[in-house]
Amino acid sequence: MAVGVGERSRYLCQGCGFVSPKWLGRCPDCGAWNSLVEEIGGGPRAAPARGVADPDAAPLPLDRISADDAPRIPTGSSELDRVLGGGLVPGSVVLLGGDPGIGKTTLLLEYLGQLAAARSEQVLYCSGEESPRQIKLRADRIGLATGRLVVFSQNALEPILAEILRMRPVAVVVDSIQTVTSAALESTAGSISQVREVAAQLIAAAKRLEVPIFLVGHVTKDGTLAGPRVLEHMVDTVLYFEGENTRDFRILRAVKNRFGSTNEIGVFEMGDGGLREVPNPSRLFLREERGELAGSVVTASVEGTRPFLVEVQALCARTAFASPKRGCSGADAGRLAMLIAILEKKLGQVLSEQDIYLNLAGGIRVIEPATDLAIALAVFSSFRNAVVDSGTVVFGEVGLTGEVRGVSNPESRVKEAAKMGFRTCLLPQSNLPRVAGTSREITLHGVSTLAEAVDHMIL
Repeated sequence: MAVGVGERSRYLCQGCGFVSPKWLGRCPDCGAWNSLVEEIGGGPRAAPARGVADPDAAPLPLDRISADDAPRIPTGSSELDRVLGGGLVPGSVVLLGGDPGIGKTTLLLEYLGQLAAARSEQVLYCSGEESPRQIKLRADRIGLATGRLVVFSQNALEPILAEILRMRPVAVVVDSIQTVTSAALESTAGSISQVREVAAQLIAAAKRLEVPIFLVGHVTKDGTLAGPRVLEHMVDTVLYFEGENTRDFRILRAVKNRFGSTNEIGVFEMGDGGLREVPNPSRLFLREERGELAGSVVTASVEGTRPFLVEVQALCARTAFASPKRGCSGADAGRLAMLIAILEKKLGQVLSEQDIYLNLAGGIRVIEPATDLAIALAVFSSFRNAVVDSGTVVFGEVGLTGEVRGVSNPESRVKEAAKMGFRTCLLPQSNLPRVAGTSREITLHGVSTLAEAVDHMIL
């Protein structure tokens, strides 16, 4: 590309924002390879106005600042509110990322449209990717009909800021931030400088006007948010909408939240009429009819404050190759290898000639150590072709010496198991005093070692 007179050419790292006058194969700042992209005319035309200026702003002592008149704003979705920490905080900026077609636009349209209708206030939906007619077709498909959701098809930042200032909506959506450009810069949409400038001005407007703003972000092929890493540091909350296009359920997960826990998840199910909340994820990840099957064990996991039950499935088959295969879906492959080594060393099981596959039913991913005991028992059950009691739920961390260690939140795990109709719970001995008397509908068995757990579970 030829550079015109008066224009400047520079190279920006798409990972960290490092600027170089020439192309480099490797960024000297973050070490990423082939991440420097050329920008033409990257300098500003004029000094940009940073958001909405407040001439009356002044430093205030902390004891003179009141937060009582700024309650959280319910979105109308209990799952979305759970992940946000109880609702929208006025003036907060939320970055939502996810794979293409996963349902980001549907999520925001559906629940922010409900928010606008419930509060009789307007929500401004700024779209740089779809026309108003396309958004209307999507709204009709999910059954959203409200005049309070105002659609603004615009790629320029300045008209968006002017509309926010004029309307003072209850919430704003910018879909997506990579398509919006500021007139203060000459670079193209989605570049490092544009994304950083647009985000800075939108954040300044949100803080000044106390209007919550949702920014929809694209993701790269490795699943991370596209654009400069500084974008995730600038916003208040970063959410990822996860799932597989071949499955109906979606998981909303917070990886950063200044106003709540980052351990909470929201579970949704995608249907013809849009997203539906799943208040009881255990029913989603368990088989309706559970028979006595070898290699199947149910475990209780906790994400944030929410417990849910997951079926762990293992398959052991004699290998036909020199090196046995290890397949793992939904769990940590390194942890599976460790548990196989413990089974060989402490229980004398010869698994070096077995192909071993592990799967968490439903496509859920759980990496907490509390699933160790269930994984080890599922592998042992499949290898010995021994049936596991289908009415028992199992949780506990397994140490390298074969001991079963206590886990967090055992009470909520036991209550969830009892609610789902399980009759027995196998748990660490150290957790037994905490859960004694939690539920009379379930029998508790505490174990201290993996060998004790095998004696209790295998029929």
